[in-house]
Amino acid sequence: MAALSIPHSSSSTPLPLAWANTSPDPDPSLVSPPMDDSRPSSMGPGEEELDAPESCSEVAPAVDLPSSVESASMAAPPPSLLPVPSSTSPPKVVAEAVAPSLLHLSFNQDHGCFAAGTDRGFRIYNCDPFREIFRRDFDGGGIGVVEMLFRCNILALVGGGNNPYYPPNKVMIWDDHQSRCIGELSFRSEVRAVRLRRDRIIVVLDHKIFVYNFADLKLVHQIETVPNPKGLCAVSQQQGSLVLVCPGGQKGQVRVEHYGARRTKFIMAHDSRIACFALSQDGRLIATASTKGTLVRIFSTVDGTLLQEVRRGADRAEIYSLAFSTDMQWLAVSSDKGTVHVFNLKVNLGLTANDKPRPASDPNVPTASSHLSFIKGVLPKYFNSEWSVAQFRLHENSQYIVAFGHQKNTAVILGMDGSFFRCQFDPVAGGEMTQLECYNFLKSDTF
Repeated sequence: MAALSIPHSSSSTPLPLAWANTSPDPDPSLVSPPMDDSRPSSMGPGEEELDAPESCSEVAPAVDLPSSVESASMAAPPPSLLPVPSSTSPPKVVAEAVAPSLLHLSFNQDHGCFAAGTDRGFRIYNCDPFREIFRRDFDGGGIGVVEMLFRCNILALVGGGNNPYYPPNKVMIWDDHQSRCIGELSFRSEVRAVRLRRDRIIVVLDHKIFVYNFADLKLVHQIETVPNPKGLCAVSQQQGSLVLVCPGGQKGQVRVEHYGARRTKFIMAHDSRIACFALSQDGRLIATASTKGTLVRIFSTVDGTLLQEVRRGADRAEIYSLAFSTDMQWLAVSSDKGTVHVFNLKVNLGLTANDKPRPASDPNVPTASSHLSFIKGVLPKYFNSEWSVAQFRLHENSQYIVAFGHQKNTAVILGMDGSFFRCQFDPVAGGEMTQLECYNFLKSDTF
């Protein structure tokens, strides 16, 4: 997957990481503007000051930070960087006596890299070609959340595991250009997830979501949610258009925040609780799954219209991840049944050469057979829902997340057992995917 450089903007813009394909001397105009230590004194309607996070602080400035940044104590000295071979071949990491335990896995925003949080620190990997880029091992401390910002030097870290390196109720903003934390956000309860954009930091707690400006760490919005122990939250990545999706206030409901249009849309997606969802890069489509795990529904975030319904299977399953392809022609689903499914999207947004643009709600165009599922007493939903085009078999009851590769018709699958798979599917014939690569990224030997 191709690396993305950070364009110039008036907002805070991080520097490229040393391991990205960038110039060794970054443009001074890419340095973040001064951080303001002030915090907003006003909240939204009905919101109380008690709901605000406890504190936000930044550490002492260095060569790449402005002099106006305040100082704060570090939880521990920064870890040392362990060298990794720079060849494009799969890494041959020196075997360890005991492999680290995985606490977290996540792709970056363009699915070109992924981050692994372990009970010893964190590691960053490239997907294609597969190789370990770097790792930072902490002295006996675990990292439970690692959120990348494309391929730049800024990461968000949250401590985790039996011996967390940072408090689990703090988000540490790590600048790998300086090999240290440059700021932190502190809360009264554990952080469940963090989402990053070039202009925003989104922090997810059990019952609340906080949205901050990246430039000055000012709180700009907070959202009440139903209990959200999984930290479900998704944000669009298209510049100038921020769309945020999170669980709504009712069972089976999702809430869509359109910050540009300053409006909120609630979508009753399922009868059961929401288990997983994914947002397209531009924020126009959302795919949702419930705790039943049999059906996945695709909605328009603009008006909440149900565009398509696909069936993962007939038995209950726990959905671990959903992912749109970049061109929004395909949807991938992983679950505890040990199978990754790829579905062909027919959402009538004029996104593919084979689909003529037309209104998605046009009843005279029989584009998706799932529309028949709303005609009760004619055919069971089991027969009317669309089935996957391609599948890839894995170990059942293991947790995997999936994303589409930059190579055409490829998918990347990551397992909490340390497995990495890259496979290819036939968009016409479908069926079983072809395995292209398979590694254990926590060990030196392959599967």
